[in-house]
Amino acid sequence: MRPAVHSYFGTSVTDDYEWLEDGQAAEVKAFTDAQNALTRATLDALPERAAVHARVTSLLGSTSPDWFAARYDGGRVFALKSAPPKQQAVLVDLGPASAGRAPDVANERVIVDPNALDPSGKTTIDFFAPSPDGRLVAVSLSKDGTESGDVHLFEVATGKPRNETIARVNGGTAGGSVAWNSDGTGFHYTRYPRAGERPAADLDFYQQVWFHKLGTPEAADVYAVGKDFPRIAETELTRSVDGKRLLAHVSNGDGGDVEHHVFEGGRWHRLTRFADQVPTAVFGPDGKVYAVSRSGAPRGRVIAFAPPFDRAPAPADVLGEGDAVIEDLLVTKSAIYVVEIVDGPSRVRRFPLGAKPEPLAREPKVTKPVKPVKGAKKRTPPAPPPAPPPTIAAGERGHAAAVLPLPPVSSVTRALEVGDDLLLRVESFVEPPRWLLYRASEHRLVPTTLAKKAAYDMSDVEVVRESCVSSDGTKVPMSILRKRGAKLDGSLPAYLTGYGGFGVTLKPRMRATYRVWLESGGVVAEANLRGGGERGESWHRAGNLTNKQNVFDDFAACARTLFDRAYTTPERLAISGRSNGGLLMGASLVQHPEMFRAVAAAVGIYDMLRTELSPNGAFNVTEYGSVSDEAEFRALFAYSPLHNVKNAAYPAVLFTTGANDPRVDPYHSRKMTARLQAATSSDRPILLRASGDVGHGMGTPLAAEVEEMTDMLAFLLHEVGASLPPASN
Repeated sequence: MRPAVHSYFGTSVTDDYEWLEDGQAAEVKAFTDAQNALTRATLDALPERAAVHARVTSLLGSTSPDWFAARYDGGRVFALKSAPPKQQAVLVDLGPASAGRAPDVANERVIVDPNALDPSGKTTIDFFAPSPDGRLVAVSLSKDGTESGDVHLFEVATGKPRNETIARVNGGTAGGSVAWNSDGTGFHYTRYPRAGERPAADLDFYQQVWFHKLGTPEAADVYAVGKDFPRIAETELTRSVDGKRLLAHVSNGDGGDVEHHVFEGGRWHRLTRFADQVPTAVFGPDGKVYAVSRSGAPRGRVIAFAPPFDRAPAPADVLGEGDAVIEDLLVTKSAIYVVEIVDGPSRVRRFPLGAKPEPLAREPKVTKPVKPVKGAKKRTPPAPPPAPPPTIAAGERGHAAAVLPLPPVSSVTRALEVGDDLLLRVESFVEPPRWLLYRASEHRLVPTTLAKKAAYDMSDVEVVRESCVSSDGTKVPMSILRKRGAKLDGSLPAYLTGYGGFGVTLKPRMRATYRVWLESGGVVAEANLRGGGERGESWHRAGNLTNKQNVFDDFAACARTLFDRAYTTPERLAISGRSNGGLLMGASLVQHPEMFRAVAAAVGIYDMLRTELSPNGAFNVTEYGSVSDEAEFRALFAYSPLHNVKNAAYPAVLFTTGANDPRVDPYHSRKMTARLQAATSSDRPILLRASGDVGHGMGTPLAAEVEEMTDMLAFLLHEVGASLPPASN
């Protein structure tokens, strides 16, 4: 050990493992190689691994395709298609669609197949954007899980590439975007600095928007907007229905603060500011910008800005705050659709467009903001904008809502306007994803041919919604999946997972991981923790910055509920999480080592004091806080997993990471592994699985995904004393 000492506001912090941060150092590579050798020897010897590998291969390798990330442009539907055994998803044209007419798989045609471009399976499509005339498509391609994508142009009709490429459009955390002009002769795109334009340490920041004219060299591209954007800007571009205007959705890092800019008449105009609390905005077919505002409405209300946008128009109130969280907003010629979150599952409601709001007899209910820790630095101005005048609350008089007939406890993971109808991608814990057409004139959902066929039957599983009480009395929702007729005597092997950050909502999804666990005789629990978006912005703010400890308390409460309801015991409880969920795992196992038998933590953050020094960690400052602020430092230091490891008997732990991860530096997993191995007094393994050719998870080849899931499940099942029955093998 080579101790490094850092001082923060009079507190000296010793780091014995800072030397493990340099992934290129020979000694760090030797450490990683030795850890991988230990891990492989341990995992390969597990008697459960062969059966788990066979089952995971059969589940993930199912040949039934799935369509996702769909877009509706020029009267046609385009989508990414996952089609095992192909290692990567392909871009397909699904043909025409219109009101009352859904796309048909019979019309499907492959445009770009990254598996053909790169037979190694390590090239992936980050995003795509068809031109408005449907002639060309811009596709961002990246390799080895880096998410560092260059945009290539392909002909839609032939799939042939054009000799025209724009470099560094997509990045890891900040992502990337393309929006075509109305006649398809060029497009705006997100651009990262080129070498020499900024210091090397800033090349993954300062994202701007530039314009490229087809047929011209990249060197001739023109700056559009972004010089005044934050260093950690994350920008997404969309165009209006007529293609004459653009909307730039600019996030200030990952904390949830967003502003919007409109391109109109050849100039860019700021529409909203970060302090306005407007996270979502879309163009309507009437030329207006419809937006979700959280000002005085943590669950969201709908407002609208009318053009022209060069005069900083004041928004009009459209829909008041309702009883659920508005996640997405879609506007057609005759209706406004709101996709909502109700503690995790989705709800979609349709309101007639243009109905005159009527004043309420009572004020809309406003959730009280979370009281910040004394001395905490505020990320938004302390005084919110003036409260809006009372407007019609969602579902009240004047705006009769039609609730779309979704399956129970399901989620909408994509929604597209198709004329006056909607295309919805719907899935649940027990049903695979499928696309449904909502025919507004008939108020019904119609199946389409775009439906994934399940590789397994979940009819033997029931979903139970529980309410857990956290340490401060907050009720936390949790979904439990169990076999019908399961005997609740405390003997079930349990798998508990959660996330709790960045306003992200854990939605019901049919997961192969869950099926394997259920087939092993266990029960699965998914916790909807504070820090997520399940109950609106106040729920998110209650679990970020100096309130982050609430997330870990919520998770512990969910574990205790599994004990109290006689599902399981600590000796049979396994927990798992990824990324911010990996941080959740690290904090949970350090704070409550006696509560869990086994932990799988993937691509997690564990050193909360140094993470902001890395390019990927800088984007997280608006969510986690900074050591440059005393109150935030003390909150970070109080829960930072690495700094709170004590000499104790820790559960079995498997850390997984990828060398090319652009979102969480792999050093976190190296340092946490070394620290726990030195501190634990139990004989349970502390393992590091460090892959050299993958990243955070995006773009991981199918074969690599099979191997990682196999290792994780075999490890956890072995530790809690469970295994697959012969019939499942």
